[in-house]
Amino acid sequence: MNDAPHSDHPLWTPDPAWSATTRMAAFTAQARTLSGQTLASYADLHAWSVEVPEQFWTAVWDFCAVIGERGAGPVLVDAEKMPGARWFPDARLNFAENLLRDSSNPDALVFWGENKVKRTLSRAELRQHVAQFAAALRDVGVVAGDRVAAYLPNLPETLIAMLAAASLGAVFTSASPDFGVQGVLDRFGQTEPKVLIACDGYWYNGKAVDMAAKLAELMAQLPSVQRLVLIPYLHAEVDPLAKSLPKAISLADFVAPHAAVSQMEFVRLPFAHPLYIMYSSGTTGIPKCIVHGAGGTLLQHLKEQQLHTDLRAGDRLFYFTTCGWMMWNWLVSGLASGATLLLYDGSPFIDRGRILWDYAQTERMTHFGTSAKYLDALVKTGLQPKESYDLRALRVMTSTGSPLVPERFDDVYATIKADLQLASISGGTDIISCFVLGHPTLPVWRGEIQCKGLGLAVAVWSEAGQPVRGEKGELVCTRPFPCMPVGFWNDPDGKKYRAAYFERFPGVWHHGDFCEITEHDGLIIHGRSDATLNPGGVRIGTAEIYRQVEKLPEVVESIVIGQDWEGDVRVILFVKLEGGHELDDALVARIKRLIRDNASPRHVPAKVLQVSDIPRTKSGKIVELAVRNIVHGQPVKNLEALANPEALAAFADRYELRE
Repeated sequence: MNDAPHSDHPLWTPDPAWSATTRMAAFTAQARTLSGQTLASYADLHAWSVEVPEQFWTAVWDFCAVIGERGAGPVLVDAEKMPGARWFPDARLNFAENLLRDSSNPDALVFWGENKVKRTLSRAELRQHVAQFAAALRDVGVVAGDRVAAYLPNLPETLIAMLAAASLGAVFTSASPDFGVQGVLDRFGQTEPKVLIACDGYWYNGKAVDMAAKLAELMAQLPSVQRLVLIPYLHAEVDPLAKSLPKAISLADFVAPHAAVSQMEFVRLPFAHPLYIMYSSGTTGIPKCIVHGAGGTLLQHLKEQQLHTDLRAGDRLFYFTTCGWMMWNWLVSGLASGATLLLYDGSPFIDRGRILWDYAQTERMTHFGTSAKYLDALVKTGLQPKESYDLRALRVMTSTGSPLVPERFDDVYATIKADLQLASISGGTDIISCFVLGHPTLPVWRGEIQCKGLGLAVAVWSEAGQPVRGEKGELVCTRPFPCMPVGFWNDPDGKKYRAAYFERFPGVWHHGDFCEITEHDGLIIHGRSDATLNPGGVRIGTAEIYRQVEKLPEVVESIVIGQDWEGDVRVILFVKLEGGHELDDALVARIKRLIRDNASPRHVPAKVLQVSDIPRTKSGKIVELAVRNIVHGQPVKNLEALANPEALAAFADRYELRE
């Protein structure tokens, strides 16, 4: 039978009375007044948002109460240039000032470090910590434009350091502590931070991981760092470690001279002033250093969180993420809407997979953010949170990192909660946000992302650059938007930046996702277009194959590539199996039959091979291009970008791929 993702009925339809109370509904009402249009549907609202962007983004600024001076000049200059358009050129604002604003909600954050550490901070306490850290940064000479780097877990101190840096106009950049030394050098070595903040170690899956040796090696090769600030996490204090490392000081000693500081000072800077430096995954070479501006990041996150995710003051926002993934940057922006941040660091499968659900119940989580891979793994644990937990507060669940297959939509509604906005979202580090995401007043259709983001002229184009609908193509954005990167670090003429996004379709952002617009105006992501398979010249999205294979209980995970073969391309599938299972002829036949019946004969792999592990990046994304390189005898340029580079060995020089 054909297992299409579509169905005749949505999996979830919001209650109309509740929909009328959402932030999206309130914004739409204001947009009708501003535009003079009826805006009877979301399609109408979206069309207005991209056709009159100056009006739309001004409305977002006002509706979300951005703190700063918007300026008397135009909202958008050089709108025909992409890249090159400039937003709010006369505006002045400070990102940290917006996140640390007064709120009716006194609770800033809750932190759980696995089942070892629990902490809370009020907004007043957070503001005081940030004020003292900012004074200490200023004392060591940090000024606007300097880089402050964090090599840290998802701790409260990471947030404090970011806000302190942003308050001064410094540029914040981060990597999670599971990165190896070379991986950190590939990133911070390019961006040359003046101050580095790190910790003595971290917990993962109940085990302590010491950082002392990595920090010693790192400091020997990062000459730009003038001060290393050490955070105690594994131990009560870090003075012995600080004495053993050059330029090091404990956090307590760093801020001690500024204990009396209680008032924040915010440097208001231009809209496009650099806020963050993010890094591409780096699996095909040294990571690209992507610079994001303060104003564009703030406006985009406010829009996504308040309108598309219905985040309100007093809500309790969680995202399972490390500080090496852009979802951390997205998460912490929730402070600007008056939400309480629920921070977690460590393994999500502590306590037999129950830890995050314990957290959700205990802290009355309203928004649960995670990855598609976590939801895949949750199914295999057999845990059904709705049976064991009080999730009455939970009303939104978001998933990203890879396409969420239709079966996971079913599982979420069957095992987690029936009355829930499930928002599959997709965008990336490149825009520090989403192109396509959820909508609190639209239905959720099986296997579909709900909508295009407001203010983003998202389209799907054919290879020839023509718009297509109901068929797969390239995800593009045809008009400028405020959260486009300011540029790449150390790319003064913009050549690398233009090559990354604008060469495929000149003047149009080419994102590199293989995508489809559905009959419901929803979207389906079929995987990265640079990993698209082309057997016989027919383009196939890898996600279509994963969706079928990973239905099988024997299969933990899989990865598929195209192998150059006899003047064509053949599909090669690698599978990781549950313990005790071996890939025999019967299982291979079942896999091929499942793919043939539910996808197409063209999707059926020429070879199905077993491996012990699937290589992935630090943020959990499988690395199809790295595997393809190994299979073709080509080097993988940056093994440090991988969480488990040793897994690649199982793909090299396979005799099965020579026949």
